[in-house]
Amino acid sequence: MGKSGFRIEKDSLGELEVPAAALWGAQTQRAFNNFPISGLRMPRGFIRALGLIKATAAEVNAELGLLDARLAAAIRDAALAVAEGRHDEHFPLDVFQTGSGTSSNMNANEVIATLASKAAHAKVHPNDHVNLGQSSNDAIPTAIHLSAALAVHEKLLPALEHLARTIAKKGASLRYVAKTGRTHLMDAMPVRFDQEMGGWAQQVRNGMARIEGCRPRLHALAQGGTAVGTGINAHPDFGRKFAQALSRRTGLAFAPSPDYFESLAGQDAAVELSGQLKTVAVSIMKIANDLRWMNSGPLAGLGEIGLPALQPGSSIMPGKVNPVIPEAACMVAAQVIGNDAAITVAGQSGNFQLNVMLPLIANNLLQSIELLANVSRLLADSAIAGFEVNKKAILAALERNPILITALNAAIGYEKGAAIAKKAYREGKPILEVAAAETGMPKEQLARLLNPVELTKGGIRSGGGGGA
Repeated sequence: MGKSGFRIEKDSLGELEVPAAALWGAQTQRAFNNFPISGLRMPRGFIRALGLIKATAAEVNAELGLLDARLAAAIRDAALAVAEGRHDEHFPLDVFQTGSGTSSNMNANEVIATLASKAAHAKVHPNDHVNLGQSSNDAIPTAIHLSAALAVHEKLLPALEHLARTIAKKGASLRYVAKTGRTHLMDAMPVRFDQEMGGWAQQVRNGMARIEGCRPRLHALAQGGTAVGTGINAHPDFGRKFAQALSRRTGLAFAPSPDYFESLAGQDAAVELSGQLKTVAVSIMKIANDLRWMNSGPLAGLGEIGLPALQPGSSIMPGKVNPVIPEAACMVAAQVIGNDAAITVAGQSGNFQLNVMLPLIANNLLQSIELLANVSRLLADSAIAGFEVNKKAILAALERNPILITALNAAIGYEKGAAIAKKAYREGKPILEVAAAETGMPKEQLARLLNPVELTKGGIRSGGGGGA
């Protein structure tokens, strides 16, 4: 034993002290000592994936006759406990560690071996038993794919579906409310709320489709490639049986990679998924900024909607309320875009047979998925579902919108319409009043032709024979 509160563990480099209560061993302790960099631990979803990998590998190795059934059962049970999060405090390693993720792989091997040894009342070795038929070089890429696939399936896609449905439902409730459209942030022809918000919903659904498109490549697993892609020290059937067993365990359709060398050397599937997450982040930021603009004011801004008042907005200005949820959504989008930049650089770091920025890819990918999932639900429930429309302000802006004259282009011509629009704007008069004076068309006819809701249906308006 070492000094009080510590025990002595040994690996191929020699002896070192490990906290007496720690489930990990020497290799984890060395990594803990070597990388006091950020204080950021590997994500929960990643540790869950490692546990599922080790449990599945033990079952497959037992089925192939390579591992004693009693030891395999003990390893499986211990690994599933790790997957469930029952021993997270024993996974202390920093995200910024050895680029292969060997430190985290050995952390899992050592913790599971300790737990399994106690349960089986026999020595379970972290390398010979828990890591049998595996290498960090295929287990960590597999953990990246598995953890991301589970997070996309369980969290992100349901959250995006909820956001799209919430947007569509809110838009449908406002389908008869027209508002001033804007291009270049300048007044344009009218649109209805359901049309504007339908665009948002379609952005979200397009993002979902893009993510769905990545899933076949995300579900291709490196497990079975071992150290360099040749499958050395793994049974020839291990990769196939592993993917089948993991599919049964998770309900997702996993398959062995069609080329282990590609799966170890590159992280293109992770880069692809990250790029689609970035696209979703761009959509989220667009929607959030539209909400901020529409909510701006309440007196000196657009004042089209009122977002739910969730908290005081200023430490010095009483009564001020800010659009805090859209602001948070924009910050999430910025973080995801930044994560994608880091993942892009990391994806380029596949040197010959191995990418050496795997922990960074895992951390950033899972953070992006979780942030987008969480903020999508927040944006839906705390901003979009509950905002109120200021119909009075919207109608006042529409009545004075000189761009409405565009609807009469076919009848009076562009030049005449431009002159009427400029006069209405210059004199601050409703466009209908100026158009009636300048064209001689009856106000009733103009009211019908310039009806904002009708104008949202498109088509050419001839003016019905009125003077031009």
